[in-house]
Amino acid sequence: MPTGANVHSSPAVAANAEGEEIEVLESTEVLPAAPEDQWKSLFDKYDPESSGFISTERFRDLLEAHGSELDPHKLEVLLALADGNADGKICYQDFVNLVSPDYLKMSNKRSNSFRRAILQGSRQLKSSSLREEVGLGLSQRLVRHVAYETLPREVDRKWYFDSYTYCPPPWLILAITIAEMVVFVYYGLQLDRWVLQVSSPSFLKSPLPYHPQRRAQAWRYLSYIFMHAGIEHLGLNMAMQLLVGVPLEMVHGAARIGLIYLCGVLAGSLAVSVADMTAPVVGSSGGVYALVSAHLANVVMNWSGMKCQFKLFRMAMALVCMSVEFGRAVWLRFYPPAFPPCPNPSFVAHLGGVVVGLTLGVVVLQNYEQRLQEQSLFWIFFCVYALFVFCGIFWNIFAYSLLDVKLPPAP
Repeated sequence: MPTGANVHSSPAVAANAEGEEIEVLESTEVLPAAPEDQWKSLFDKYDPESSGFISTERFRDLLEAHGSELDPHKLEVLLALADGNADGKICYQDFVNLVSPDYLKMSNKRSNSFRRAILQGSRQLKSSSLREEVGLGLSQRLVRHVAYETLPREVDRKWYFDSYTYCPPPWLILAITIAEMVVFVYYGLQLDRWVLQVSSPSFLKSPLPYHPQRRAQAWRYLSYIFMHAGIEHLGLNMAMQLLVGVPLEMVHGAARIGLIYLCGVLAGSLAVSVADMTAPVVGSSGGVYALVSAHLANVVMNWSGMKCQFKLFRMAMALVCMSVEFGRAVWLRFYPPAFPPCPNPSFVAHLGGVVVGLTLGVVVLQNYEQRLQEQSLFWIFFCVYALFVFCGIFWNIFAYSLLDVKLPPAP
């Protein structure tokens, strides 16, 4: 922003009669028209350590003292937007970014929650933290907890808390989990075995697990998630799937979470067909690890803004659970199979899920409510993923015969 330049406008939004389309307008409301040198001197004056930071309360006082005519509710949104990491401090560069035209254009593309909050001027966006609100019912406390678990910015948390209605409910992860339980119980009764079901000679005869001799049956690259090696395998996957997947689905919706989960599942089976060509695959670890790794990476990338309680302890526990489940899979893979020459299920699907979560999953979860088609990085990772799937298909068609791989007999 050039020296001596005035700030003339702030973003506002208007909606059509149905409230479905939002367009950016120029507002008559103005931020204080103070030169850059004057604002910088004010920041330096009110910052005792000369580090360029002032409190959000002091910034509000400065806006009011210099004749701002902003609506109080919109002012709270702007303050939340400036204080991106919700630490109660704003630096001069945050202010410059907030009022610069390029930043306003970027915000209009990036944050629907910001535009909707401006639109909903009557909505009370309190200056206090959402967590400090009292008198909430059980469902409201759950929504507030989910907001703090998954969203790093206070303005997004407040918008999510005000707008979430449990319609539709988080049905996708629950439906997948119930289906996995039903299938496990069915085969547990049929095989009369609940631990290490994979050691039963009839286990791989099911039409669900991936088997290299049955790789031409395309549905097996996805349906293997409903078969588990035993109750310990199912239990760990279900715990991580519900504890991480349900809150993520409540915030980001079934479409986004389903995309991450499905890509992790498919990447897991294709990775096994490339890196562990003779092994079968069972379990939902590919999809579960994609969700968990994407969430953990999002927490790390937005560490200062994440206000979930005991976040370091919770992250450590998640990593421990993932490590235990992965270690169990590695041990089982190299444990002598009960019915040679068929090997035990592969652990490579876990790694395929992690790679999807750290790439495509992070981009999908990174910006709350930003449309995926507007993110260039999403298309880059999606094209890379599509290329991997394309190469994996050709690998399965030609590589086994070209490399003369000796496969275990068909189940």
